[in-house]
Amino acid sequence: MLVTTWVIVGVVAGVSGVLIGYLALRQARATVEDCQRMLSRQISEGRGDLKAIRDVAVCRYDALSEMTGRLSFSVAMINGLGDGIVLTSINGRSETRTYVRPVVGGKGQQQLSPEEEEAVRAARLGLGPLIASRASDSL
Repeated sequence: MLVTTWVIVGVVAGVSGVLIGYLALRQARATVEDCQRMLSRQISEGRGDLKAIRDVAVCRYDALSEMTGRLSFSVAMINGLGDGIVLTSINGRSETRTYVRPVVGGKGQQQLSPEEEEAVRAARLGLGPLIASRASDSL
């Protein structure tokens, strides 16, 4: 008798779980379809090309202890899909080095420095073009 009760409770719990999962899946699919329709409508109305650069942010900082004045910088240029580049210039007393790193889906394909990550984050949040400068001893 006790085993039969547990079997019935297990079956009811399983069926309930499957039903809840199915309803959640239907709701998620409806939400995705709504988003796709909204994006298609925005693009057809000329309100934005998702592949065009639209978010830019610059992070200025002191990369080297020998140089002050926050002459080094990282600039993120990102499109609506989160793809783009981060351009970094490290300025020293006798030389300047410039780097470009790709960004895909809001993440660097190579490891980004904290300043580069800050520039990407600010661009994605629409905080650019010039965000608060940040002090740093090294990149």
